[in-house]
Amino acid sequence: MVDNYLRQTAITRLRLTSEQQQLLNETIDEWQTACNISSRVGWETGETRKTTLQDLVYERLREETRLGSQHAILASHQAAAALSGINELKGGNEDHATSRPEFTSDTITYDTRTMTLFDDGTISLATTGDRIQCELSLPADQDGYQYQYLDNPDWELAESTLSKRDGEFYIHLGFRKPQPEPKAETTDDEDRTVLGVDLGIVNIATTSTAYFASGGALRHRHREFERIRGEIQQTGTQSAHRTIQQMSGRESRHVRDELHQVANDIITEALTYNCEYIAFEDLKHIRKDASSVKQFHQWAHRKLITFVQYKAEAEGLCVVFVSPENTSRQCPECGYTADENRVRQAKFECQQCGSTANADYVGAKNVGRRFVRRGPQSPRRTGDCQLALKSGTVKPNRGFIPSD
Repeated sequence: MVDNYLRQTAITRLRLTSEQQQLLNETIDEWQTACNISSRVGWETGETRKTTLQDLVYERLREETRLGSQHAILASHQAAAALSGINELKGGNEDHATSRPEFTSDTITYDTRTMTLFDDGTISLATTGDRIQCELSLPADQDGYQYQYLDNPDWELAESTLSKRDGEFYIHLGFRKPQPEPKAETTDDEDRTVLGVDLGIVNIATTSTAYFASGGALRHRHREFERIRGEIQQTGTQSAHRTIQQMSGRESRHVRDELHQVANDIITEALTYNCEYIAFEDLKHIRKDASSVKQFHQWAHRKLITFVQYKAEAEGLCVVFVSPENTSRQCPECGYTADENRVRQAKFECQQCGSTANADYVGAKNVGRRFVRRGPQSPRRTGDCQLALKSGTVKPNRGFIPSD
């Protein structure tokens, strides 16, 4: 069954009293019991269909656990999904060794019948006793990413997960909204516009509309992390190992936050210039034996593309990929290609026509132009779409067209 929804998750900690924590602990215990009962019945009967397994175990779950009716249903569905996953793993091979799914993690599923989200930043949750109402521990300012779902009526609350970690309770709020129709399908071929994006080290991303995202802060933080980690590793103690793990987690979160912001900026550029496509270099060519610094940037580039892809999907934009060959050496004005065109890291100067520009900006224009020339349908025909530039657009057959 096709799911025509975009789905996102917003995670936040819950502020709970000791009594509320106790109720949630008891509810999670009962949930594990219900899931394991359902798993055993499904395993013994070979049943993996949600509604059928629900019919088989519902009365038993209501008798043997203190879960409410809706949580009993959700537990049977959780077990059915796990059993279906086992069948997919086996792939029809009965000799493939598998074991019955067991539920031991401190998590529990909630849906709109078992939880209610209020406008005042509180949430009501069903438990084995009375419902509890508690506060969401949201950022004090409106910069927290959670608000883009909580304050946007386009996103509706969907199935969510409560989890317990290190003595704290977190709610992974699921949101969904209808998937928008891709803009490229509602736009005439000749009016389609592509935003070219070049990925680099000094500038982690540069667009054909002259947006530059500096990678300096990421490089500096990564160098400092590597230096400090090397010093701590020399001690070789268990405490040092824990410290490195904590540092690594903080660095990863910082990098993700930075990349999310760059991804948002790229989406903004695409929407500002009425683009239907965002073109990147295909990163499959990257060597696996690169230095640790290059590996870090390769990881960051892949993560950035992932962020842009799901954000673009929410806006009806298409992310496409082109060959990276010669994008940094080819003149976008006359097409002359030579290693000497790249005078230095930041400067491009064509040895044939003499045009000069920032090298990353040239790369972004070439990435976008390559998709324009290839066309959205076939790599063998000249495309009808156009390349977005800060000062206008470029069409393959008509050349540069200034902005109004």
